[in-house]
Amino acid sequence: MGIDDLLERVRAGYRRIEAREAHEGARTGEALLVDIRYAALRERDGVIPGALVVERNELEWRLDPQGSHRVPEATGHDLRIVVICNEGYASSLAAASLHQLGLHRATDLVGGFQAWRAQGLPVEPVNG
Repeated sequence: MGIDDLLERVRAGYRRIEAREAHEGARTGEALLVDIRYAALRERDGVIPGALVVERNELEWRLDPQGSHRVPEATGHDLRIVVICNEGYASSLAAASLHQLGLHRATDLVGGFQAWRAQGLPVEPVNG
């Protein structure tokens, strides 16, 4: 199986969302946006205000509600998490991994950060 087949398989297991829906979910407190992009991309392109930054290699440890290294936002398995990478590929694999931890409402952003920015949604520089 190649990566394209794997992406198709994991994406069939949940409903991905578009940028405006993610923005509305974050605005109403219904969704936690989690930016998994590495630092160089955040510094280059900016960040989404209010998004939790967790680099990909720490994601499961930080979002597991039962884990000893969890962030305060990891309040339970019913948490709606929207994983955001740069273009919407790595985030699909990350969301599937969160499903394996029991975070059944985890999803990812179609098109990633680049789609968010293209929609004119809020972005701010890393340092302010």
